[in-house]
Amino acid sequence: MKERAFQDFYPDDYAVCYGCGRLNPVGLHIRSFWEGDESVCRFEPRPEHMAVAGYVYGGVIASAIDCHGVGTAAAAAARKAEGDSAPRLRFVTASLHVDYRRPTPLGVPLELRGHVVEQKQRKVVVAVRLTANGQLCVEGWVVAVPIPDSMLAK
Repeated sequence: MKERAFQDFYPDDYAVCYGCGRLNPVGLHIRSFWEGDESVCRFEPRPEHMAVAGYVYGGVIASAIDCHGVGTAAAAAARKAEGDSAPRLRFVTASLHVDYRRPTPLGVPLELRGHVVEQKQRKVVVAVRLTANGQLCVEGWVVAVPIPDSMLAK
């Protein structure tokens, strides 16, 4: 049986995100998994994600880091609360910081690796490193919080 991604556990009402929504037909479809204490996502941007010839648009990179970080936060909270990695809790971004270290090439798989640097009841901070061909291209930090009541589906 194929392992389910963190994002596969999101209820349908919250599975429409451009970055990670499995129900968004034109989205990035970011899928994150545990590898030990790290979360991992492998993602290959499409030609329409180009900034300039041969390189990925920074907004797509930020979206991938955001969704991977928030998914990691949800999975970490579920792991802590229930002893498993099924993120039934939906988190949203409170803060996103992205440092572009080198241009990210288009046409190669990208790997995002995240780890939880802080976990409290009301927030989870996740550091994410994005590499292409084994070279660090981008570093990011996501502060994720449980989805506020005002955003819950009615």
